[in-house]
Amino acid sequence: MGYMIGVDVGGTFTDFSIFHQETEKLFHFKHSSTNQDSSIAIVDGILKVLEMEGATTAQVVYLAHGTTVSTNALIEKTGANVGLITTEGFHDIMDIGLQKRPSMYDTLEQKPLPLIQNGMNKGVPERIRYDGSVLKPLDEEKVREVVRLFKENGVNSIAVATLFSFINPVHEERIKAIIGEEYPEAYVTVSSELVPEFREFSRMSTTVLNSYLGPIMEKYVQNFRDSVKGIGVEVEPYVTQSNGSIITIRDTIEFPIKTAVSGPSAGVIGAAHIGRQCGADKIITFDMGGTSADISLIENAQPQVSNERLVEGYPARIPMVNIITIGAGGGSIASIDEGGGMKVGPRSAGATPGPACYGRGGTKPTVTDANIVLGKLNQEKILGGRMDVYLDLAEKAIQENICDKTTLDMKRAANGIISVVNANMMRAIRVVSVEKGYDVREFTLMAFGGAGPLHACEVSQELGIRRVIMPPSPGTLCSLGLLMADTKFDFVCSNIMNAEKENIPQVKEIFKGLAEDGRKMLLKEGIPEDRHSYEWAIDMRYGRQNYEITVPLRACDMNEEVLAAAIEDFHAAHKKAYGYRNDGAPVKFVSYRVAAVGLIDKPELKERKTDENAPAPVPFTYRDVLFQGEEDYIRCGIFHRDDFIPGTRLHGPAIIEQMDCTTVLPPRWEMTVDGYSNMIAVFDEEDGNE
Repeated sequence: MGYMIGVDVGGTFTDFSIFHQETEKLFHFKHSSTNQDSSIAIVDGILKVLEMEGATTAQVVYLAHGTTVSTNALIEKTGANVGLITTEGFHDIMDIGLQKRPSMYDTLEQKPLPLIQNGMNKGVPERIRYDGSVLKPLDEEKVREVVRLFKENGVNSIAVATLFSFINPVHEERIKAIIGEEYPEAYVTVSSELVPEFREFSRMSTTVLNSYLGPIMEKYVQNFRDSVKGIGVEVEPYVTQSNGSIITIRDTIEFPIKTAVSGPSAGVIGAAHIGRQCGADKIITFDMGGTSADISLIENAQPQVSNERLVEGYPARIPMVNIITIGAGGGSIASIDEGGGMKVGPRSAGATPGPACYGRGGTKPTVTDANIVLGKLNQEKILGGRMDVYLDLAEKAIQENICDKTTLDMKRAANGIISVVNANMMRAIRVVSVEKGYDVREFTLMAFGGAGPLHACEVSQELGIRRVIMPPSPGTLCSLGLLMADTKFDFVCSNIMNAEKENIPQVKEIFKGLAEDGRKMLLKEGIPEDRHSYEWAIDMRYGRQNYEITVPLRACDMNEEVLAAAIEDFHAAHKKAYGYRNDGAPVKFVSYRVAAVGLIDKPELKERKTDENAPAPVPFTYRDVLFQGEEDYIRCGIFHRDDFIPGTRLHGPAIIEQMDCTTVLPPRWEMTVDGYSNMIAVFDEEDGNE
């Protein structure tokens, strides 16, 4: 028995969720991020929370970490010096891509910046046929020449992606061996190990992205591991994958691209867990932090996972939780553009210097400064009283950068900042819902992140969403999600064939091999077989189509009944995605997927009895607050969330404060607390129409 710790590093704060297995106590903590070396904030935070508990680092039995290092490296273009080895004649695939502009109607939009050093994309004589047979043997001497050239030109990471290696990887395996002989210190990624699927551009792009991130992630996670071991944490830490599961440091070093949306994916896993507790199976997650807002959609209580998405303009063909990220956070900077219009984001004040109201040298107005001026945030202290804020500095920043450049007074300028950032977030919510064919009114908004509950009700009201859930500790839900995650390994194999019963034996054999690979990997991680679980899926399409739909199988087996169900599920999914189905058209199997899941012990969050006669909460103070849609400030009560019990009811307008965030309950909203201490806010539509 000991402490389980989840750590999520954000641009402004590092969040901690701590669960003591013996007492079943769950608590949360926030610490300012140290952007120059995030492990400093992690170590300081762990030591502080254990000191508060009177515990030692030897009592830590589980440690998981969500990171944005790979994302930031791609955004800031600070990755490795990459060289590419591919089939002769195909070295320009990364430049050609899909032969289309990033935006069809914008001729000025630039393609993403190259990830490969100029002239360091090289083809070597070799060729594998589509059926896996060798057409041209590998020219090993040419490979050695290329590797020596890379070494002379400062390439420290090499990507290997040859044609049809997903069918027969023999040439890629030999190239990797030669690199080990000629340049053993180089980081190497081979496509047949990372993404053994067809589509050469997506496969090559994913391989190059992994090599681009490899050295920087290797340095980071080794520093993270050494730092926590240096203070006496004995367990091997985990890192979150983009699919919402956790992997070891070793696997993170080998496949860093799998951590591209590490931190945000943990929040979606946490939201799905809380949604199941609340009986909400249709959720839009609204994770607004200090730097960005992350939006995702959960259907049937399961996060949506895509097998390919663009990462900084390049396709990454790995399973990722579907998340839309925009530059809209508490630290997003407001400004007036050349046309006199107000902009908010994507630039952020970050943790240093931070919003002007923090008093750390920031002079630009941010969303947090606007919320301070509007009275939505405490105008003296935040983080449960641990951090001072300064109203006068917030007003000065808005006055000098917004009011003095427009005709807006202080009230309208601050309210305008919130209106703009809310509009930005509403557009992102529509992207994952309305633009995908979903009726947003059927969903519940799950608000978390340090700033999510500040904006959630007003954003929901504009969208027509009538129900909002605020978890017990919204500001640290991503770190809580790290305690709810299992370990998971995704395996895939491409082999195009007709979806017919004659091919069932071949399909069974493919799945058997993938499942065995998964079993071996889970056993390697020390997870006993009685805690293994498997999920099977097939990428399917109509004959002559060019893109597939991933269809989960209803059973981990393939027989005539499962085959018929898969074909029917494909027709239904095709109709939902494209508006029609063609039952008479032949259906093709393309790729076969197995997710091997290792079940990890998780905190048991127990439900408390709801008191139907819970006393009305009493505000500890009052403050003038200006809400969206209102003309003037309203005097409203300020409440401590710690005073709420299951069954507590509260009518807006009200402000609810806690250590990790502040919740805004506007007029015409009513809030209740359930048995898991979630606050559930509902909009009174009739009252709103009066």
